[in-house]
Amino acid sequence: MNPPTARTHVSPIFVGREAELAELVQAAHAAEHGDFQGVLMRGEAGVGKTRLVEELIRALGPGAAAVAVGGCVEVGGDGFPFAPFTEAMRTLWQHFPGEVLAASSGREALLARILPDLDVPALAARDDDVTRLFALIARILERLTSERPVVLVIEDLHWADASTRDLLGFLFRTRRTGKLLIMATYRTDSVRNGHPLRTLLAELDRLRSVRRIELSRFIRREVNEQLTGIFGAPPDPAVVDDIFARSDGNAFLVEELARAHRDCIGTGLEKLRDVLLTRVESLPEESQRIVRIAAQGGSVIGYPLLKAVVDFPEATLIEGLRAAVLAQILVPEPYGTDYRFRHSLMQESVDLTLLPGERILINRLYGEALEMDPSLVRAEELTGRLAQHWHAAQDDVKALHMSVAAAEEAWNRCAYADQLRLLERALHLWGRVPEEARAGLPALRIPETYPNDDGEDEGAEPRHQHLLATATVAAVHSGNFEKALHLVDTALEELAAAKGEHPLPAAWFWAQRSRVVRSLNREDGWRELCAARALVDGLAPSVVHALVLVRVANWSALHRPGPSSRADADRAVEYATRAGAEELALHARLTRCLLDTDTDGTVIDELYAIRQQAEELGELGLVGRVNQNLPSTLEGMGRSAEAIAAADHGIALCRSLGLTDREAWIHYNRSISLLSVGRWAEADSAREDAAALARACLPRWTFQAHHAVILLLRGEVDAAAAQLALADKLGGTENVHAQALISLSQCRMGIAARQGRLADARAEFLRADDAGLTHGPVRWALPMLCAAAAIEGMARRSTPDGASPEVLAALRRAAARQEKEAVLPVSVAYARLLRAELRHAEGDDDPGPWSDAAAAFEDTERAYESAWALMGEGRALLADGEHDSEAHERLNRARVIGLKLSAGLLLADISQLTGTLEPASAFVPQRDETAGADGLSAFGLTPRESEVLELVARGYSNRRIAEELFISPKTTSHHVSNILAKLGASGRTEAAAIAYRHGLPPKPPKLVV
Repeated sequence: MNPPTARTHVSPIFVGREAELAELVQAAHAAEHGDFQGVLMRGEAGVGKTRLVEELIRALGPGAAAVAVGGCVEVGGDGFPFAPFTEAMRTLWQHFPGEVLAASSGREALLARILPDLDVPALAARDDDVTRLFALIARILERLTSERPVVLVIEDLHWADASTRDLLGFLFRTRRTGKLLIMATYRTDSVRNGHPLRTLLAELDRLRSVRRIELSRFIRREVNEQLTGIFGAPPDPAVVDDIFARSDGNAFLVEELARAHRDCIGTGLEKLRDVLLTRVESLPEESQRIVRIAAQGGSVIGYPLLKAVVDFPEATLIEGLRAAVLAQILVPEPYGTDYRFRHSLMQESVDLTLLPGERILINRLYGEALEMDPSLVRAEELTGRLAQHWHAAQDDVKALHMSVAAAEEAWNRCAYADQLRLLERALHLWGRVPEEARAGLPALRIPETYPNDDGEDEGAEPRHQHLLATATVAAVHSGNFEKALHLVDTALEELAAAKGEHPLPAAWFWAQRSRVVRSLNREDGWRELCAARALVDGLAPSVVHALVLVRVANWSALHRPGPSSRADADRAVEYATRAGAEELALHARLTRCLLDTDTDGTVIDELYAIRQQAEELGELGLVGRVNQNLPSTLEGMGRSAEAIAAADHGIALCRSLGLTDREAWIHYNRSISLLSVGRWAEADSAREDAAALARACLPRWTFQAHHAVILLLRGEVDAAAAQLALADKLGGTENVHAQALISLSQCRMGIAARQGRLADARAEFLRADDAGLTHGPVRWALPMLCAAAAIEGMARRSTPDGASPEVLAALRRAAARQEKEAVLPVSVAYARLLRAELRHAEGDDDPGPWSDAAAAFEDTERAYESAWALMGEGRALLADGEHDSEAHERLNRARVIGLKLSAGLLLADISQLTGTLEPASAFVPQRDETAGADGLSAFGLTPRESEVLELVARGYSNRRIAEELFISPKTTSHHVSNILAKLGASGRTEAAAIAYRHGLPPKPPKLVV
């Protein structure tokens, strides 16, 4: 059937968006040159977002780029999982099937989760499938964009399901190489407080690589131009005034009012709904019924489905559709037999006119039609549509059955938020249907570790507890921890009230609660784990028992490491192995490694073996964890260079797999190791990389505090204090690991002492001692004890009361405990440094212990700590008055190291000993304020290279420079290489020093929130 031709009410003239179109064309050209571009376009309904996208495609010209457009689909308020990506990927697959299949080789079944057109066997679902799916989509886009520009457009993001929002956020965050432009449009008037899209928008606001274009309403001149295009001639000024006043410059409403004026029905139409419904009411009755039924059919409705639902003869249906198309209420899709409303505002207005009983009837008709002929819609939409239509039709039994079936399909498609929504509906309906109506419910895949303790077969009909367990895991996977907590508490209440004993299900839910409260950063989760362990103690080994023991061992390793923790880890390995839970066994082995002190390399060998097994298995949770823990463990052993190499491996792997949170932690671990080996500028860049990826409260807090540590070491004490205050605003320390609390306490002590608040510094140490932090892991506790002892030594030299006996006594007690644990070379070095600092604080300063500490740190290649010990030795030699030349030699060696590191705090202390009395801030690199950018002209830098150098001098990483300048990391790396060659600099630090001497950057770096 050829669609009828309607009289146009759309202006053929593109009006009023020249600047916005120019920016989009600029973004497309930047993408064509390999710089990823992201665009968020927003505006109220009817303002012209879709028209602007169409004009961009027209401006690029045919064949200039591959364009894939996907629209978010709404049916009864629910979006379909991945609907716009399914539509867009289908377009790309149809045009480039060979490249899509090559990029997804070996993962075709995973791709079929989004692209059901692929005829491949189903893949068994795994917990990490969503991450693997997202990484696969990114890989396909990377492959396609290596050959040509690709413009990916996601329309109507305000209707997007949670899975679509998650995938879009992933693509924006994990930008790859390639010629890719991603655009997303949404309605501002639909995204009010509490709308789920607001979370994604807030996250994207932090990405400098995302452009934002807001479309405002037309001014009067633009409305005049639009009306001229619609009428074919300049309109009467009075008509322009009237339409402009009533439309308030909304482009779609201008079109509707222009039509009403031309059809002589333009009087008395004061409201938008009146304007839109006037055209509907002018249709024949048959057409009006068709339009009302279509309003409940979703954003797009196929002719066969409409024919099955509308009880008219086909000839009458066609004539009714013809009238609706001629009136520009419905429009046919360019290909196929589908129809959609001319604008979503029209559909919403019609929907609001439906009577309650009429809405129920129409949805029942849709449900019956789809049950009789499932081919009326795409296979991937069927169960979701049936679930929604039966729910809207208030048929609770059918709604329950289809909601469970649709939840299972959502799980298969990695759409966990949609799975959660459907399971919540099923839980709500459960009590509203009779028990016999629950018979024959579709099979539900319950969580792998959930106990099957009643002997039912795999795939048996789900019980209420199964729904709660599955919904809990869906809530966790989708990041909705508040909902997960509610579900867990509901399940535990039901189990407590149920007849008989159910220890394994209860233990499982308690283990989930521990995870959830820690994720919410409300409690540390230990109470819940104790409850779970009490339930499984004495029972035969099982997967649940193994799960609980693994969680207990993990918690103990982080919070209370010791012999009992090691015993828990051993039992966890044993039980997981006996239960055949390979992944749990590997997690338990990894935890055991974290608890062992490695003196012969066996722990490191085991960690490398676990990493290899995890990567071969493809278990992403384990892959991320071992790649995060291996660099940290190597660093704790003093093998910092190896830790950096392991971190580089982990970062590359996690980035390729889309493990963004794990990647952030690995950047942080890399920063710590870079700090240890004296590569401080790189350490700060790595810290920035970590902060750029952090989303949750705990990592943001940790990385913020780490920034304060770096600033303090540089001598920027006030800046460190301000940064720490920003970190404190993130709140919550219930789930903070001991190592982070120890480092934080050490930083607070250092800031207070350097700001002249000695009493506050001592109070902080005593608080830490009371909290047991001085008994913590030797790797973290010994440096804190050294810092506290150094403060007391400073107090002995500079205050009338000298060192605090209370603090010294606490230090001696802690030192006696920690020195017994110091067996690794780096820990032995810190133990020697602590011994020297304590003797100095007690008035018995001897060069010997300082010399021993300096030698130990030199052996472990710890430059800063070596300089710290050399300074102490030089001070002790000066004090005896007989070894001045040796003293100055030690102090000079320490000063050289300090200058290389820009260690302002250390240099300030050395200056006081040598009599120069320069403050720490004097050692922050100084600039030639008169030189400016012109001072660099002799080096032949291009304007772009000067911009890059300015950001290098501020300590920006390549990734952050790329975001700031809207270029790719690869291009940034190329610019940095050219800059180093032109400046004759050996590295970024020297280049930054040259930049400072020549007046760059013009303003200091900002604190990162």
